[in-house]
Amino acid sequence: MKLYGHPISGHAHRCKAFLQLLNIDFENITLELMKGAHKEPEYLKISPFGQVPALVDGDVVLRDSAAILTYLAMKYDPGRTWLPADPVQAAEVQQWLITAAKEVYDGPFKARLVKLFNAPHDLEAAEAATRKLMEELLEPHLENNDWLVNNSPTIADIANYSYISVSHEGGIDLSPYKNVTAWLKRVEGINGFEPMVDAVAMMQANA
Repeated sequence: MKLYGHPISGHAHRCKAFLQLLNIDFENITLELMKGAHKEPEYLKISPFGQVPALVDGDVVLRDSAAILTYLAMKYDPGRTWLPADPVQAAEVQQWLITAAKEVYDGPFKARLVKLFNAPHDLEAAEAATRKLMEELLEPHLENNDWLVNNSPTIADIANYSYISVSHEGGIDLSPYKNVTAWLKRVEGINGFEPMVDAVAMMQANA
């Protein structure tokens, strides 16, 4: 099994972290994104849009982090603890995977891109989207729930953790959101879980 990604990519992080939680042997292949390795013809055969992560497991080739998490949970977690078999709980997990792909993307993800890479996104819009996500969804939900779905961690938590945990890299202070920050610590406390790296420190070290 091969996972293509980069340490500062939250999309890649969520897949790598989950593979480690499942104790699956895999080859972690780091693509030098700054050098355009993700746009090379060989990689485009695996991921046509030139994005990370991508997973190759025998004949299975997947190019989306939510799809990768779902595949791994269904194939390599026979107890279905990470993606419950119960229809309602499975739907709730999918609901949160969509939140990671939409609201987290529009908020913490874009703010981080602007601050770290001067990406041409609207920073004020990203900040507003983050506040809306925290105040209207996450903070209230986590008031009476330790995890996003059910009473134990699922791939919903793994998927949403990555970019939210590095909101500060986008200039966003999460300290007002006590329930969210407590949840982040719970995720980081899962046995075998690897937190996101400090992107600024990594880029400075590689400069």
